[in-house]
Amino acid sequence: MSKPSIDTLTVLVTCPKLDYDGDYPVIVSLKDYPSVTRSIVYSDNTELPSQLDDLDEDGINDELCFFANVKKKQKYSFQVILEKDGEPKIYSPHTYAELLLKNPKIKEKNKQDLFIQQIVVGKDLDDSFHLLHHHGVAFENKLIALRIYFDKRQTLDLYGKKRKGLEIKDTQFYPNKQQLLDGYGDDILWAGNALGLGALRGWVECKEQLLDDVEYRGQRIVCQGPIRTIVEVTDKGWLWKKGENRISLKERFTLYAGCRDVVFEAWLNPLNDSIRFFTGLQHLLNGKEYSDHEGLRGNWGKSCNPTDSIMAHAQTLGMGIFVPDEYLCQEMPCDSLNDAFIIAPQNGYLRYYLTYSSDKESYGFHQAQSWFSYLRRWKELLAHPIRVDVICKNP
Repeated sequence: MSKPSIDTLTVLVTCPKLDYDGDYPVIVSLKDYPSVTRSIVYSDNTELPSQLDDLDEDGINDELCFFANVKKKQKYSFQVILEKDGEPKIYSPHTYAELLLKNPKIKEKNKQDLFIQQIVVGKDLDDSFHLLHHHGVAFENKLIALRIYFDKRQTLDLYGKKRKGLEIKDTQFYPNKQQLLDGYGDDILWAGNALGLGALRGWVECKEQLLDDVEYRGQRIVCQGPIRTIVEVTDKGWLWKKGENRISLKERFTLYAGCRDVVFEAWLNPLNDSIRFFTGLQHLLNGKEYSDHEGLRGNWGKSCNPTDSIMAHAQTLGMGIFVPDEYLCQEMPCDSLNDAFIIAPQNGYLRYYLTYSSDKESYGFHQAQSWFSYLRRWKELLAHPIRVDVICKNP
C-alpha cells in the first residue's frame, strides 16, 4: 500500500507560568515527514501563515515554523496539514535578506542589482570586505536590520529604523538624502575592530583571535519569508591556534518576524570542546553598562566616527547579549573596546542570543533604565521556553 500524500498533525503548545502575551515561534521538525512541499496550519479553523525551510541544501524541507499567540499558563492546539505535492503557499513577507556583489556600472549605493544567494572565497583573496555590497549579507524584520562583515572580523553591524517596516530592499543599508527625509533608517554602529553586536572570535593564550587564517570563507541566505529569515557564515579550515589542526565553523543567525533578537548558533567540525571563544558587546561612548553576572550583559550609549561620512553624527542605541550557562566560562571586565565573555562549545555546538534597540525608533527604547529592564525580562523568557508536542493522526 502506498503512503498517503498528506499527513495531518496536531501540535500542542503549552505556555509556562511566566507572563507570556504575544506571538511565539513554534518549530516542528520534519525529520519523520520527508518530501513535504506544502503546509497549512490552522488555529480554530483560522489559517495561520507558516514557512517550510530546507536548512542544509539537500532539497528536502527540514522544519516547519509558524507563530502561536500565547498567554500565561494556557494550552493551545494547532492543526497542521503536510502535503507532498504542490508549491508552498505564499504569505505576506515579514522578513527579508539580501546578498549582493558590487556592480561597478552602478554608482548609486541603494540600486545595486547583482543579487546572489551565497558566496565562497578562498584564502588567496586579499579583500573580501569590499567584494560585496554593504560588506556582507544583510537581513531584517520590521523592527531591526543587520549586516555581517565578510572578512576576518565577522562583525554584526546595526541599522536603526524610525518606523516599523522592511527597508533594506529599498535602501540597501545606504539610504539617500531623500529616503532619510522620507523617514527611512540608517547605519547606527561604527564597529571598527570591536565586537559590534556579539561577533564570534577565538580566544587563545588570553588574547582575542580573529578568524583570519581560513582556507575558505562563505556567506549564504538560508531562507526568508513570513516567519523568519536565516543566514549563515562559514569558515572552513580555520587555523585557530598555531600547531593545532584546522577546524571548520558554521555560524547561523536566525531572526523571527516581530522579534528584536537574533538566535546565534555555531557548529564545530571536527568536535573540539577545548577551544575557547570570545564574544560580547562593543563598548559604547558615554554609556552605561549592565550585567547580572550570570550570562546577561547590556549597554546603552552612543556610537560615532568623526572621520566616517556615514557615522560622523552620534547615534544612540542599546545592545544586549545572553549566553546560557552551559556555554559560559568567564565574564571579562569592561574595557574601552568591548564588554565581553569567554565561552566554550558543548559537543561541538554553541548558542547565544543578541538584541538591540535604536533610540530613533518610534516603537522602541529611549533610556538605559527601560532598556536594562527589557533585557532582564528577555532573559527570563528565553530561559523558560514554551513546550511543543506533536501528535501524528495518520502515522
